[in-house]
Amino acid sequence: MRAWQRMLSGRRLNLLEPSPLDIEIEDIAHGLSRVARWNGQTSGNWAFSVAEHSVLVETILERYRNNAPTKWRLAALVHDAAEYVIGDLISPFKAAVGLDYKAFERNLQSAIHIRFGLPATLPKTAQILIKRADRASAYVEAIQLAGFDPSEAKKIFGKPRNLKDTPLNPLSPDKAKSAFLERFETLSAEL
Repeated sequence: MRAWQRMLSGRRLNLLEPSPLDIEIEDIAHGLSRVARWNGQTSGNWAFSVAEHSVLVETILERYRNNAPTKWRLAALVHDAAEYVIGDLISPFKAAVGLDYKAFERNLQSAIHIRFGLPATLPKTAQILIKRADRASAYVEAIQLAGFDPSEAKKIFGKPRNLKDTPLNPLSPDKAKSAFLERFETLSAEL
């Protein structure tokens, strides 16, 4: 049974035991720019991609904590990077699939963190900060793109405080990839 995936970079990523040496940011950006958030159930000419979501989460984290260490901003940018391989499963489906899926996702995410100089497991304070920005992003995406009523989105995601409206306009995959890579390069240069 084949347990690896060939990436456009030529790397072969072992899905069961991912090596940080087989992870390339261009592969991540390419994959995430083509993975739709909300299972593609969003308005606009393009699906809102995980690459765009990742940039939004990092932007929100920076707004919440403008003095956040660059490494946690980079961690926010790559918080869903495992989805370049496994796709973006909605949270209810992840829960239904069970712990084996979550362990697989955590293992891949740890390899990604190591590849980019982050701890395999982030400290609790960084995890909480990123999760807060992730939930705020979900709220904004839900009401602007996914057809949620603000009261429904508030019940599910909580209404973010101190977050100015950020108009979302889904990008083409090529533009989403470029935006993700540009943000990655900027953060990497600051480390």
